[in-house]
Amino acid sequence: MEYRVIPGRPYPLGANWDGNGVNFALHAEHATAVELCLFESGPKRTREVARLRLRERSHHVWHGYIAGLKPGQQYGYRVHGPYEPGNGHRFNPHKLLIDPYAKAISGTIQWHDSLFGYRVGHKDSDLSFSRTDSASYIPKSVVIDAGFDWEDDRPLRIPYHKSIIYEAHVKGLTYRHPGIPENIRGTYAALAHPVMIQYLQDLGISAIELMPVHQFVRDRVLFDRGLTNYWGYNTIGYFAPDVRYSSSGRRGEQVREFKEMVKALHKAGIEVILDVVYNHTAEGNQLGATLCFRGVDNLDYYRLTEDKRYYMDYTGTGNTLNVMSPNTLRLIMDSLRYWILEMHVDGFRFDLASALARELHDVDRLGSFFDIIHQDPVISQVKLIAEPWDIGEGGYQVGKFPPGWAEWNGKYRDTMRDYWRGADSVLGEFALRLTGSPDLYFKDYRHPFSSINFVTAHDGFTLHDLVSYNEKHNEANGENNNDGESHNRSWNCGTEGPTDDPEIQKLRARQKRNFMTTLFLSQGVPMIVAGDELGRTQVGNNNAYCQDNEISWINWETHDAGLLAFMQKMIHFHRRHPVFSRKRWFKGQPIKGSELKDINWFQPSGAEMTEDNWNNDFAKSLGVFLNGTALRSVDEQGNPIHDDSFYLIFNAHFDGLDFQLPERYGDGWAKVIDTSDDFVSEEGIPITKGEPIHAFGHTLIVLRQIWRLPNETLE
Repeated sequence: MEYRVIPGRPYPLGANWDGNGVNFALHAEHATAVELCLFESGPKRTREVARLRLRERSHHVWHGYIAGLKPGQQYGYRVHGPYEPGNGHRFNPHKLLIDPYAKAISGTIQWHDSLFGYRVGHKDSDLSFSRTDSASYIPKSVVIDAGFDWEDDRPLRIPYHKSIIYEAHVKGLTYRHPGIPENIRGTYAALAHPVMIQYLQDLGISAIELMPVHQFVRDRVLFDRGLTNYWGYNTIGYFAPDVRYSSSGRRGEQVREFKEMVKALHKAGIEVILDVVYNHTAEGNQLGATLCFRGVDNLDYYRLTEDKRYYMDYTGTGNTLNVMSPNTLRLIMDSLRYWILEMHVDGFRFDLASALARELHDVDRLGSFFDIIHQDPVISQVKLIAEPWDIGEGGYQVGKFPPGWAEWNGKYRDTMRDYWRGADSVLGEFALRLTGSPDLYFKDYRHPFSSINFVTAHDGFTLHDLVSYNEKHNEANGENNNDGESHNRSWNCGTEGPTDDPEIQKLRARQKRNFMTTLFLSQGVPMIVAGDELGRTQVGNNNAYCQDNEISWINWETHDAGLLAFMQKMIHFHRRHPVFSRKRWFKGQPIKGSELKDINWFQPSGAEMTEDNWNNDFAKSLGVFLNGTALRSVDEQGNPIHDDSFYLIFNAHFDGLDFQLPERYGDGWAKVIDTSDDFVSEEGIPITKGEPIHAFGHTLIVLRQIWRLPNETLE
C-alpha cells in the first residue's frame, strides 16, 4: 500500500479514525522533526511497513492525515531533536515511541538495552548516545474504533454518603474464581461475568475501585529478579486500558471489553472508580528507558532539577510529571475527560495526589491542577478521591484538599488499629475518627463524607494478616524479615502466623469483626479491600506489589464463609440506617424540645465522659449514643431523614466489662450487633430494663432504641 500524508488537523491529539482514514497529531514543542512509523503483524513478528515524515506543525503539534487506514493499525513515533541531557533534552530517533495519547497498546515491554536512549554500561552513563533501534522490543500504539453501543447507560451519581467502596485488582479478584470460565479469568470480562456481578450485589457495595488499569510497565529491576509489577503503579499509557486484562484481543478489543465491563457493572447499580497515577510515569530517572514522554519532549513532561539533567522525585519512582507545563496539564485533563465521557467511569482515586499540587517545591492546595479540575464541567462532577501525601517535604496533606474532594484518611486507619490492638492512645482521637474526623474536614464547606475510612488497603496487611502477624514477612520480595509493628500497627493475638490454638483463632475472628463493624458505624465513606471479607491472607507479606501469584490472588475455594456472611449483614445494616452515614456534622448539643443531644459519650458506669476520661491513654472502653431523630438532613424529595437511635458499646480491654445504660436515653433497647458471637440482627434481642450489658473483652455491641422518650422531637 502506498501511504500519502496530507496536512490533517492538529486536534484532537492522538490517532483518530473518522471512517475514511486516520488523523495523527503529536505535541512535541522542542522537536526538530517527527516521523510516523506504521507496522503490520506477520506470523512471527511485527514489521515496519512505512516511515513517514509529519511536515505540518501547528502550535507545537506535528500532524498529518492518511486516507485508507483503519482501526487496528499499529504505529509509533520517532522524534528528532537535540540529545543534550544537561539542557533537559533526550531526543533519540533510534527509539520508537508510544503515542502519549494512544487509546490502545498492542502488548507489553520486552526488556532490552536498546530501549534506553544511552548506551547501557557506558562510562559516560546517560550522557552517552545509543544508536540501536528499539522497535522490536516496544509495543505499538493502536488505532481504535471508538464506536460502542452504550444503550441507556448513564452515570449512576451515587452520593458519597450512600457509597461503600470496594478496592479490587482486576486479576486478583477473578483469576481463581471457580464460577468464571477459565479463558476469561483475570480480565475485564471476568469482572462483568454474572457470577461476579451477583457476588458484588450480594455483598452490598456501591462502587468498585480498580487498582491501576492504565497501560503500565513491568520495571526492569523486577524483571531481572523474576518478579513483576503486579499492582500497576507504573503508567505508560494514560488513555489505554491495560492489555494484560483483555481476554478478547490486543488490537483495540481491550477498549470494547473494558466498556462492556463498565456497562454491566452500571446495570447492577455499581459505580466504577479508577486508581490513577498521574504523578509519575514508568520511564524512571535519568537512567530509565526511553519509551514515550522522555523521547517526545523530556523538558516539557517532567519536573527537572536546576541543572536539567536530573529529575525531581516526589514519588519514590525516579521522576515526577510536570503539572506546571500547560501541555502536561492538558494531557492529564484530556485523559480524565476521556475516561469519563468515552469509557463512562464514575470517578478517580489519585495516587500520591500531593505531588500534583506542587508549585515549584511546595505543595499548594490551590495549585493549577486543582483550579482547572474545579472549573471543568465534566471532571468536577465525578468522584475525586485523593491519596493525600507524597514522599517530598511537606507532602503529608491530609485534610488540606479543596472542597469537592474526598481523601483517604490514614489517620482513621492508624487510630482504629491502635484502639483495637490495645495500644496506648487517648479516646479523644478515637472519637474524632468515629465521627468523620471533623478536626481534618470541618472547614471550607466540607462534610463527613470527605473522609474515606479504611482499616486496610492494597498497601499493607490484609485484614486477616492484621490480626495474625506482628512482623512483616516479605521474603518472597527478596526483603529481609524485620519488625514492622510501628508501621503496620498490627497484633497477632498471641502467636505469629497460623495457629491451631482455638482461643487465638476465636480472638482473631472477633478482632476482624470489631474492625469491620467499627468501619461501618463510623461517619464517612467506608472502603474495604477485596478479599478481606473472605479472610484472604498474604502470609504476612505487607507489600505484595511484585507478587502476581497465589500471595495476591483471592482463593475462593478456601474462603471464610462465616466472615463473609457477617460482612454481608453488616454492610446491609449500614445501608439501611442513615444515622451511620450523616451528611452533616454532629453538633453535640441538646436537640430542640429535648435534653438529648445528637451524640453523647458515656463511661461504662453510664455517667457522661469527663475531660479526664478523654485524655487517659489507658482507657479502652466507652459508650456512644447516636440520636436518629437529629440528622438535620432531607432526602431527594425534600423530606426530613430520620432513623432509629443507637447505643454503641466499645470494649477494647482484654477483660469483660459491665456497661450501665444512661436512664434518660430510653427505656427500651434491643441488641442488634455483638461481635463476641458473630451476631447481626435488624430485629435484635430485647434488653431487660435496668440490667447492665456485659461486653466481653475485645467486643463491640450495638443496641437499637425500641422505645423513645415522649419529649423527643425533631429540630
